[in-house]
Amino acid sequence: MSGIREASVVLLVALVTLSGCTSGGPPMDNDSGSQTPSATAVSQSPSGMAVSTNPLSQVLEAVPQGYSSPAQQQGTLVELSYDTYESMTYEQETQELTKRAIVYLPYGYNADEQYNVFYLMHGGWGNETTTLGTPGDPSAFTNVLDNAISAGEIQPLIVVAPTYNNTSPEDSGSFGLALTLNQNYHHELLNDLVPAVEGTYSTYAESVSPEDLVASRDHRGFGGFSMGAVATWRTFQYALDYFRYFLPMSCGTSLDMDNIVAAAQTRDQADYFVWVITGTEDFAHQYDENRVELMRNSPYFTEADSEQDGNFAYRVRDGYSHDGVAAMEYTYNGLRWFWGA
Repeated sequence: MSGIREASVVLLVALVTLSGCTSGGPPMDNDSGSQTPSATAVSQSPSGMAVSTNPLSQVLEAVPQGYSSPAQQQGTLVELSYDTYESMTYEQETQELTKRAIVYLPYGYNADEQYNVFYLMHGGWGNETTTLGTPGDPSAFTNVLDNAISAGEIQPLIVVAPTYNNTSPEDSGSFGLALTLNQNYHHELLNDLVPAVEGTYSTYAESVSPEDLVASRDHRGFGGFSMGAVATWRTFQYALDYFRYFLPMSCGTSLDMDNIVAAAQTRDQADYFVWVITGTEDFAHQYDENRVELMRNSPYFTEADSEQDGNFAYRVRDGYSHDGVAAMEYTYNGLRWFWGA
């Protein structure tokens, strides 16, 4: 990746951009001893995927200090344009839009190999450049990805940074509008973005037909911080057939969890995993506490410390608030566990 990324600049970018929301934003009141992941697997899910017995850490791992500096082996950021439709009238297809996603390709990307792919949504006041940056100005998180992959903590993977912004780059700054756009986002995600990404880059999908995208769901995840966590829960609700792993981080809104959780009945309980993460000082903490309690009382979720024993986990980082440091660390931990090397 081009450009010199000094550590001080990188840290500043991490603090203000990765989350897409800050603790100073409006509250969303609408509607430890860690282990490096291993590849050990002893059983299969109903879809045939090998299920790892590697436990989730009880205490989240901090991003190593050196990871804020450029790695010797750096991946590549590319811009991917694709066509879609205006969100509110998507099904009528009356207004075409051309949108952009930022795609991270790992060092040594080879079109003859298959890669897991993680879709990472920004928060409020953000856009598709918030989490990864741009090819000419990569964000701090690209350094984290590069270093974690180089260190063998995360398998080489593709990370996609899209946006739920619709007709204006300012859409994510409106709380009510952002909620509506995320409610609608699955149309664009499944019909336009995923086919554009996985028809261009090498993933486990044999083609971009719905059948092949569903068949490759074990190698696809979705996550996001703050309003990006809202997008994650909507993806679970509407696109569970296409995604196995979900990382909703600090979702500071109550949502209609009964409807979202009910979507789980469409899949076997061993065919998905949700990792909910937040911080004790985050305004989203109580929202996530309430949400997790609903999950614990649901017949579709079993809380566990490994994928073999259940399908959701909950971790709270002591002292962490609603900011870019938390967003980066939570994402780092999620990827280390979902696809540890």
